[in-house]
Amino acid sequence: MGTKRILIVDDHPLFREGLKTILRRDAGIVIAGEAGSATEAVRRARACAPDVALLDISLPDRSGMQLVRELRALLPDLGILMVSMHTKVDYIIEAVKAGANGYVTKDAAADQLLEALRQVGRGAFYLDPTISQEVSRELLVGSPKAQAAPANAYDNLTAREREVMRMVVEGLTTKEVAEALAISVKTAEHHRCNLMRKLGLQNSVELVRYASRLGLID
Repeated sequence: MGTKRILIVDDHPLFREGLKTILRRDAGIVIAGEAGSATEAVRRARACAPDVALLDISLPDRSGMQLVRELRALLPDLGILMVSMHTKVDYIIEAVKAGANGYVTKDAAADQLLEALRQVGRGAFYLDPTISQEVSRELLVGSPKAQAAPANAYDNLTAREREVMRMVVEGLTTKEVAEALAISVKTAEHHRCNLMRKLGLQNSVELVRYASRLGLID
């Protein structure tokens, strides 16, 4: 996946050290920074512009879910992998809806964590395979917005918005979309925001479900 710059966010210094030890096994990973709070994470993200952030849900100053939304607004192409002790359905669904690209539990094996990081770094979605089938079913089927979005809303998209939609559901980042279409990143993000607004969807997961429902992807 090429060299990826990683930001580690967890309020336990010992756990951060453990993560760093694991990540250093992969020559393609550079630890760009670390933070013990959401406030510090935002500051570090601005300073080091990471490719992927590893986030805990429980942070001392505010929820990791809120931090996901803040980081997604600050760095739209940032890969966000939640690493948490929580395995309840509600936590995982909320993390995905907030904008996380993946979720693994803190007791995951080192190789599994690295694989999750590679997947998220490529723009794919990763869910810890040990998490219950109920979660998987909810993530794959249960988005009310993706189900409620009318099929004919797709007809309202411009040709360029449809191009951008296809690339997004294929996992391309906004920067990659811009390069493929020979447009600016700002213009690509504008098209992405417009198509999401027209479809009434909030994140890439909902967009993939919607595209699947229309038969645009397998």
